Amino acid sequence: QVQVVESGGGLVQAGGSLRLSCAASGSGFSVNTMDWYRQAPGKQRDWVAALTGGGNTNYADSVKGRFTISRDNAKNTVYLQMNSLKPEDTAVYYCKWSGYYSGSYRKYDYWGQGTQVTVSS
Repeated sequence: QVQVVESGGGLVQAGGSLRLSCAASGSGFSVNTMDWYRQAPGKQRDWVAALTGGGNTNYADSVKGRFTISRDNAKNTVYLQMNSLKPEDTAVYYCKWSGYYSGSYRKYDYWGQGTQVTVSS
C-alpha cells in the first residue's frame, strides 16, 4: 500500500504563486506516472499535469506555461509549481501516483486527500 499526502495549498491573490507538494510512502512500488488533478465546486475532477517516471511532462492547455510539475526522487515527492494564478484555478488539487508492484501486471492508482487552493481576484 502507498500513502499519498498533499500539502501546500492556501489562499493567494490573483497573479501570485503557490507550490504544492505530494509525498508518497510505501515499499515495493514502481512508479509509472505522477499526475495532478483539480476539482472546482460543482464540477468534475480535471487532469492538470503529468510526469512520467522517465521525466516527460505534459500539461492541460489551461495551465500550460504557468504550472510546472517536478519530482524529488530522494524525497519521493512530486511538486506542482503554480505561477500567475487566476481565480479560475481555485479548486481542490489532488495528486495521483500510478504504477506497479514487482511481479504484477496490474496497475495501481493511489490518490491523496486533496489540498485546497483559493485564488482571490
